[in-house]
Amino acid sequence: MNMNQEHDFRSHPPAPLPPIPIKLPTPYQARLANGLELVIVEDERLPLVSYRLSFRTGDAHDPKELPGLTDMLAALLNEGTESRSSLDIANEVERLGATLHAGAGSDYTTVAASALSVFGDKILELMADVTLRPSFPENEVELARQNTKESLKQQRAQPSFLANEMVSHVMFGDHPYSVIAPTPESIDATTREHLVEFHRSVFVPNNAVFIVVGAVQAEEMHAQIEKLFGSWQAGNPPLERFSAPPDRTSRIAYLIDRPGSAQSNIVIANGGINRTDPNYFPLLLMHTVLGATASSRLFMNLREEKGYTYGAYSNLDARRDAGTVRVTAEVRSAVTGLSLTEFFYELERIRTETVSDKEIADAKSYLTGVFPLRLETQEGLIDQLVQIKMLDLPDDHLQTYRDRVQAVSAEEIQSVAQKYVRPDEAAIVIVGDGAEIIEQIKPYCEDIRVFNTSGKAKPLPTPDANAGGPESLAGSWALEIQTPFGQDIPATLTLVEGGDGFTGKIESEMGAGQLADIVLNGKEFQAALAFEMEGHAVSAAINGNVEGRRLVGNISLQNLQPLPFTGIRDE
Repeated sequence: MNMNQEHDFRSHPPAPLPPIPIKLPTPYQARLANGLELVIVEDERLPLVSYRLSFRTGDAHDPKELPGLTDMLAALLNEGTESRSSLDIANEVERLGATLHAGAGSDYTTVAASALSVFGDKILELMADVTLRPSFPENEVELARQNTKESLKQQRAQPSFLANEMVSHVMFGDHPYSVIAPTPESIDATTREHLVEFHRSVFVPNNAVFIVVGAVQAEEMHAQIEKLFGSWQAGNPPLERFSAPPDRTSRIAYLIDRPGSAQSNIVIANGGINRTDPNYFPLLLMHTVLGATASSRLFMNLREEKGYTYGAYSNLDARRDAGTVRVTAEVRSAVTGLSLTEFFYELERIRTETVSDKEIADAKSYLTGVFPLRLETQEGLIDQLVQIKMLDLPDDHLQTYRDRVQAVSAEEIQSVAQKYVRPDEAAIVIVGDGAEIIEQIKPYCEDIRVFNTSGKAKPLPTPDANAGGPESLAGSWALEIQTPFGQDIPATLTLVEGGDGFTGKIESEMGAGQLADIVLNGKEFQAALAFEMEGHAVSAAINGNVEGRRLVGNISLQNLQPLPFTGIRDE
């Protein structure tokens, strides 16, 4: 090979290898007399077996007054049955070297188990016991309440959770997809009786599909499932009668004010499609070009070129009943406005410029290359089968997926981008320090709505709220007191300066309290607080710093962790 030939060889990447054929055994399918659907795939590659019992009822079907009920039910299935305690179940699963757990998403709930095939019968019997005969012990229900509250507290401390909560609320409106977490009140209101009744109405065989993948014989497995689940009585599962997501006609910004945040969590969202929509595959290609990977447009722009963030991505959320198209990034507070500029530049570009041949080829190569990897393991294959059944996909979805990806044209990508990427009608959700970023947001949206971290509306933050020194502690302060659950309680602090010093009070939805022994030392102040809680007199200490029109501090109650607060001086 001469020098010219070698240079030519090195300057052109090798042609991609032909796609690896997907060889899937034909599933055995049947239905029990009680309506339970069976899908069994014989896979002898490894001596393992995986089970999934999936119900077409998820978090979206929670009673409106009890969000989180399905999640709590799923978490409690392993915590006791009519014949086994929580410890008995845990010990048996461990002895078998197996797994057994349950979980819920917005559209469906799944009980999952796996084991070596030699122990397949035993874990299947245990799976039947926790599914059909859970006892929901009162002590375990109470423990689940406390654990859920702690989890909620941790969630509400995360900007990504606050952003997702607001996006879900504004994009789905009265549709139950708008609710992504319970409240402390709904957790406390959930009783064992609610769980028993909800289990009785939802966990019925004609609402479920039983999927098995592994080293099994299909007819033998059918007989085992018939023995364990055949006497399960059919029922009347809840019907899906959901409100349609609201139509958006203008661009609105929703700012979740989180004073002191060093970053802004940005999400820009439009309404999307459900999973069976014919536009799914064109939108999937569009999303892959726009922001699905570390080589996509958003990532290369906001991270690689501008350096505003560690990563910028798009998200195609297509569920059984509705969905959204989103772009998102966490950026430094100082570049919030500049990041919005680049986001809207890329959103307009995907609508108006035809995707290049290289971009569409790379996107197709990525999607068709990753897809077989999802089917390499039993767990990966069985989870794909669950999605087919729970999201109403065609039975040949796995066989035709790559062909449908390859069939998408650049014109189709631009067409769906123009239909579903609508910058002028987008919801802009930003979690960040309102005082620092409010002026950066205004050029992109005239309608800005501000909320605290509990989702309650509040006034627009003042840009210079952190500037200057205290003219006086006297006056009225709008406070937000953070509870242990990560929620903010609005309150008003009123302080009056007289000849003998300061007097004051705090008023909130939880009640009112009087301040005494108020001491101001430069920018710092301390005071005693007395108030009533549930008919009992309670005393606390309050301390904080005054910074211009801003107040930062905490309220300390005996034997409880301090409650932090922030405040803005009312004009």
